[in-house]
Amino acid sequence: MYETYRLVYGRGMTASRSAHIAMFSIAAHGHVNPSLEVIRELVARGHRVTYAIPPAFADKVAETGAEPKVWKSILPSADDDPEAWGTTLLDNVEPFLADAVQALPQLVEAYEGDEPDLVLHDITSYPAPVLARRWGVPAVSLSPNLVAWEGYEEEVAAPMWAEPKQTERGRAYYARFQAWLDENGMDTDPDSFGGRPDRSLVLIPKALQPHADRVDESVYTFVGACQGDRSAQGEWHRPDGAGRVVLVSLGSSFTKQPAFYRACVEAFGGLPGWHLVLQIGRHVDPAELGELPANVEVHSWVPQLAVLRQADAFVTHAGAGGSQEGMATATPMVCVPQAVDQFGNADMLQALGIARHLPMAEATPDALREAVLTLADDPEVARRLQRVQAEMAAEGGTRRAADLIEAEIPKGAGGTGKA
Repeated sequence: MYETYRLVYGRGMTASRSAHIAMFSIAAHGHVNPSLEVIRELVARGHRVTYAIPPAFADKVAETGAEPKVWKSILPSADDDPEAWGTTLLDNVEPFLADAVQALPQLVEAYEGDEPDLVLHDITSYPAPVLARRWGVPAVSLSPNLVAWEGYEEEVAAPMWAEPKQTERGRAYYARFQAWLDENGMDTDPDSFGGRPDRSLVLIPKALQPHADRVDESVYTFVGACQGDRSAQGEWHRPDGAGRVVLVSLGSSFTKQPAFYRACVEAFGGLPGWHLVLQIGRHVDPAELGELPANVEVHSWVPQLAVLRQADAFVTHAGAGGSQEGMATATPMVCVPQAVDQFGNADMLQALGIARHLPMAEATPDALREAVLTLADDPEVARRLQRVQAEMAAEGGTRRAADLIEAEIPKGAGGTGKA
């Protein structure tokens, strides 16, 4: 059924429907990386794709064949200390609104006389729906993590915002947001604007979505992992004599955890038959880890998917990207979440029977070692991972995402009409 759909509505009709598609995102690995293979596929199908992005990610975008439209962001960068984001909910959300307000005029100018036929955008790109409305073109959200289900506002959003909305700072934030929406002709409120898109493709497996049975699938379509060829990121080879491999990575943002990395070295350093690959990010000096056993390698960054394809266990912060890479490679996971959606992802993975949720406060060397060895030696965990891996593959990934995006291109886009 899906293959028939793809042949009729996908590649078979792109030659006569070439369009200008504009993608918008922020300079963060967890928001840019999930979209890249979809963008690469759209370019391969003959579409002109522009990608509005701050300069730090322009080269990565250009590698897909898309044209970077560079704009200046005031958000903390991917290389900044995670503490730059603050600690409260308002600390986390206020920068996105401030960035949107100053970004919108830049993006209007960047696309003057070059308006697209269709807008794609990450969930953090507030200017994108505003521009789509101004240009009179459809907008499709590409969500790199969980989406709202029926009842989400009452069960999650309202309790989370109850206290901030009672403060002067919280009320001022909502007033600024509403004024910006009103000024730009958006007939909506801040909560609906951020959490209720008209159309969204969800770039995670449905298995990672809480209350998936209550998600409105007329709006949200789960296409699963869109990973593609990562060979440009480099390769990794299992060292001679390494019986089994455990990868430890807390992603790209919340990596300033030297004590945790020392616990991992103590847990797996010198463990017979095991080799530890430890990614520590940019904010920790390897010297802080002390003397390293011969079976430990430390890097600021690794080609994660390449390592996971050869790994026997994965200690992860349970970000959406890492979680689905662990699922796609059928690698058992020990989840040590750090922030935002990672806690929910860890619980979902544990409920699937393919991971253990180990809070940071409990991530001692003994607990880490016991969790990894138990999961790696359990044949039932391996069977569950294989089942999840197969379900993910059936969701369609990159090609299905591109098919669905092409279905949103307005008739007559690019001046060629619909085949």
